[in-house]
Amino acid sequence: MASECSILRARVLFDDEMINDGVVVMEGERIRATGPVERISSENPDLADAIAQTPWRDAIIIPGLVDVHCHGGGGESFPNAETRDQAMVAVMEHRRHGTTSLVASCVTAAADVLLRRGRLLGELSQDGELAGVHYEGPFVSHERKGAQDPTFIIAPDPELTRQLLEAAGGHAVTMTLAPEKDKAYGPGSVAEVLISGGALPSWGHTDADPFKARHALEFSRECLARTPVAQRRSPRATVTHLFNGMRPLHHRDPGPIMEFLSDAARGGAVVEMICDGVHLDPELVHTVVETVGRGSCVLVTDAMAACGMADGSYVLGPQEVTVKDGIALLTKEDTIAGGTAHLLDCVRTAVQKGGIDLADAVFMATAQGAAILGRSDIGSLESGCRADVLVLDEDLRALEVWFRGSRVE
Repeated sequence: MASECSILRARVLFDDEMINDGVVVMEGERIRATGPVERISSENPDLADAIAQTPWRDAIIIPGLVDVHCHGGGGESFPNAETRDQAMVAVMEHRRHGTTSLVASCVTAAADVLLRRGRLLGELSQDGELAGVHYEGPFVSHERKGAQDPTFIIAPDPELTRQLLEAAGGHAVTMTLAPEKDKAYGPGSVAEVLISGGALPSWGHTDADPFKARHALEFSRECLARTPVAQRRSPRATVTHLFNGMRPLHHRDPGPIMEFLSDAARGGAVVEMICDGVHLDPELVHTVVETVGRGSCVLVTDAMAACGMADGSYVLGPQEVTVKDGIALLTKEDTIAGGTAHLLDCVRTAVQKGGIDLADAVFMATAQGAAILGRSDIGSLESGCRADVLVLDEDLRALEVWFRGSRVE
């Protein structure tokens, strides 16, 4: 019945088309219909009167955002959360700002800590509050550790990887690891265990040369290709926050970056980019999108506890972090320690400062994350998808957020 539906009428960004007088009809927790007012009214006569009585708003409607790399927000940190309530503070900080599907990221820590966090975050994923778990480490490079605590960086351990996947209860999405490490890829490797366990290798925090990077990428492709579709999360590996936490590109010492870009351009790995104006110049993000195509890029926040909070002192796993002018740095060294932006901020930066088309920026912050998760029911306004909807003003700021058909307050 029409009375059971929630109807939004404004400009609707549906795939790559901007529908000037569009409507999104939500029925229960699902999207019932999306499209031009005239067509949806004609196809749904029981809704025609309700649609006609719904005033058009000077706003833009897009799908709820999907962030596949986030460490926290609202003052709480996923790597440090001991309780559901603590973790939910971070979840709600991002949900209220338009991220309706969120992957909780851990950081390098002791094995027992990672196992406990995996269990907690996996339970929240099982309950539908999170979209999954990302283990950032502990099999990363000391040379390109970024904000990872070197005390807990260890050699790739396939058995520990199996335990971490089991702890997350089937909800592990990705694990960041350095390709130059022994047992990172190849037969019996961490990458093989991840793929067979329904997760993806995410190559990063690496000091790899081009040879190691290329071979890790090729192994990812081959292993994913021979894994039955029903058993794998996605056919594509990922790259953890491209450019950050890896050997920089130099014409006589190329490192892994060009291999990551080359593989992405050929339909291989999907590259994460933190388009917050701090981690990367937005113009560089634009160039990467032009080079490899939006279908090989995903926008992420890498947000930590200070997201949505004032400057001050915070933690990221075992590390102390100081935030000044919205920039998070390790307290004991001048190293960026995650982001403080919401994913919608990154979309806005991509469009307004990077010159990226709105449809492309939204795709990289919605449908692409859904594809990494192996989900077809989120990141889209298609009929039958979960009713996660975001209403924006002209400046791409959130006016309303809908999660599972209910407005988020």
